[in-house]
Amino acid sequence: WFFSSCPEVELESVTVNVTIQDFVADVVSELFFRNMQQVPKETMFIFPVDSDTVVHTFYATMGDTRIEAMLWEKEEAQQLCKATSGMENLGYLQNKWDLWGPVFACFLGTLPPNSEVTISLCYVQELPMQPDGAAQFCWPRELFPRTNYVRWHSSEEETESENLHFSICLNSAHGVSHIAINSSYTPLQYTTPDQTSAVVSLKRPPWMQDDLNLLVYYRGSHTLSAVVERRDPKAPPGSLLGDPVVMVTLMPSIPEVEPSPGHLGEFLFLMDCSLFQDAQVPPEELPYLSSAHPYICLQNTLLFLLKSLPLGCYFNIYSFGGTFKAFYLQSVEYTQESMDNAVGRISSICPDLGGCDLLGLLRFIYRTPLLHGHARQLFIFIQRKISSEEEAVMAEVYRYRDHHRCFCFPTNRCDSFNLSQAMALETKGECVCIHSRMDMTSEAVKCLQRALQPLASGISLHWELPPGLEVSMIRKAPEMIFQGHKSSIYAQIHGQTQDPEVEEGAVTLQYHVGSQSFDYTLRFSLSPSADNRLPVHRMAMMHLLWKLAWEGTSRTEKDIWHNAVKSSLSLGVLSPFTSIVAVRMKQRDAWHHDSLPPDSSMLFSPSCNLVPCQLLWLGSFRPAWFKSTKFWMVQKCQFFLEILGRKPPDTEALTQLSATCKAFKMSWNWTISPLSTRLCDFSRLRVVVAHQKANGSWSLTTALASALGLRKADVELQRPSEDVQPNVWATILALVWLHQYKWKVSWSQILETKACRWLRDQAEVQLDECLEAANSLLGCFVEPTIFRI
Repeated sequence: WFFSSCPEVELESVTVNVTIQDFVADVVSELFFRNMQQVPKETMFIFPVDSDTVVHTFYATMGDTRIEAMLWEKEEAQQLCKATSGMENLGYLQNKWDLWGPVFACFLGTLPPNSEVTISLCYVQELPMQPDGAAQFCWPRELFPRTNYVRWHSSEEETESENLHFSICLNSAHGVSHIAINSSYTPLQYTTPDQTSAVVSLKRPPWMQDDLNLLVYYRGSHTLSAVVERRDPKAPPGSLLGDPVVMVTLMPSIPEVEPSPGHLGEFLFLMDCSLFQDAQVPPEELPYLSSAHPYICLQNTLLFLLKSLPLGCYFNIYSFGGTFKAFYLQSVEYTQESMDNAVGRISSICPDLGGCDLLGLLRFIYRTPLLHGHARQLFIFIQRKISSEEEAVMAEVYRYRDHHRCFCFPTNRCDSFNLSQAMALETKGECVCIHSRMDMTSEAVKCLQRALQPLASGISLHWELPPGLEVSMIRKAPEMIFQGHKSSIYAQIHGQTQDPEVEEGAVTLQYHVGSQSFDYTLRFSLSPSADNRLPVHRMAMMHLLWKLAWEGTSRTEKDIWHNAVKSSLSLGVLSPFTSIVAVRMKQRDAWHHDSLPPDSSMLFSPSCNLVPCQLLWLGSFRPAWFKSTKFWMVQKCQFFLEILGRKPPDTEALTQLSATCKAFKMSWNWTISPLSTRLCDFSRLRVVVAHQKANGSWSLTTALASALGLRKADVELQRPSEDVQPNVWATILALVWLHQYKWKVSWSQILETKACRWLRDQAEVQLDECLEAANSLLGCFVEPTIFRI
């Protein structure tokens, strides 16, 4: 976070005040750094910002000099940057290996020996929600002072750190239940009788330099949460600042129900053509390829994904390189015919080692209208770097983040790992690094299982306000909300109430899960306590400014442009209409934040000069978590298995290797380890899956019987009775074989579930007799619970 040319620029003390109200945090911090060396050091401050964070105040003080960052209209700021000397000091950060994504960076200049610099940083942030409903706040470990853990650990009394002052104020109309912090802290103290407010302070930084992780739990189980913030009395009524703003957090309860036929989803599979570079082989060699060959691995991935989709959903497959191609002009309904057609076209994907036009493909997909009732979910398999278009890709993903979800699968050689991770995080998806192409199938199908979970759709909000008051939506409700996630919307309340005694409003959330409808109503106060810092207004302003930019507001629309720039400057909210400029001046010449910056001509006066300061997009190349010993062992085992091309060791050898891992205190469950998937011969599994129909059933064929290790004549002979249809008997046999086979993996359950659903829909199926005959024929024992969905 704080970066300098030498580690001797030490963070001496920290003062942080955090105010958390439901799912929004307002942070005010002061950081005191000192150059411990006897020589001057050049210093720079770097702070990461994501799409839910607004840094609105920054200044640094060194002696009687003050460096302050402020916003200016974009074109004017660009002219100022051209006149700023030393901008090259920010250039080397662009490809620094351990930094990625958008950061606020300010070059502070030379810090004299034994001198101190004080950083003042203020920002607001929309907090993520954990699966258990807690609001999560984090503070980076780099912004804690150094600590003598040995002295603390040996001390009999738990003393508080003298150089850390970290206080947290918690507020919620629902009531504050409890907190969890990975550090030592004072007891939670309630400041109101109804326990809607509480305070807590850290005693010391987290153990062994971890990031601070604070979880806040509110009372009860809530589907809706509302925070109303009063207007700024200095702003004119009718403007965003001059009206109250409400932030409503949607946390719909999503039960485990079967999706209705009209709400099964749209699944788009995006394949990087460079993955097929080593996958092209002559047709006559296909029967002799091992399951580890790239061609078979890629075929397996698309085959298993296609076979696992539910009837009635929509899908399409795209390949991208220098250009992109689609199997179909638009997504098609998943039927037996469309599935067979897609499976037959997998081999037509050709390698393309030219460019990587993921940006063009995403823009094409995002501009394709959503299918009503079908959640759009992208599965992106990527191996190449997106060159200089990462920032543009993330801008597109951010713009449409409420309309889709991304599951990303970068390979371990991929230079776009961080981009993949950011895309998944922004859209509430998942990013899984593929260490071997043999992992690709299992990881992709496991993510598809998650994608098929029930979700909330058809989301709408209905307001009930006193007469005279109206609501204007700033950020609308999303198209869908996935299980375990939340979404926050912002609205402006304007007008004048006709009945001052009515101080309450209400909002009702309506949504669908499958064929079931739900609605929840929350009443909220229209007379909240005053908050002069306006954190909710700042978050609402950020969304409003981006909305104006997406709607194509240009300089020709003078009134809208002028108001957008003025609003951005007044709250310090960076937007597409403004840019950052930093100025070094004497303390006595500093201006206050309650007024707009002066005319740009003053910046060239003798008393101040411009300082390099920008919002940068940094591109790194190395995922930080590859240091794991467990990953190292997996990669080495995979390497030797694939290079030597031999069969995997038997169960006893795996047990011995597992015991060796435990000797090094490494927990390793082979049933879920990626390596357990690699140590399998997929040839027979591939044949069995290839013969499964789109509805989940199998037909009784010679090829299926052979894949099951049986003769078709024996299979027909063992059919329990003439009343059992051949396809029912074949489906039960394949289901039992999948369930009991020695290299059965958890993600095959999605295929079993399709088969069970098909069997359930058949009339008068003799399940018990068929299961007994299947167990006898296959020489196994599978219990009747297999038929439970």
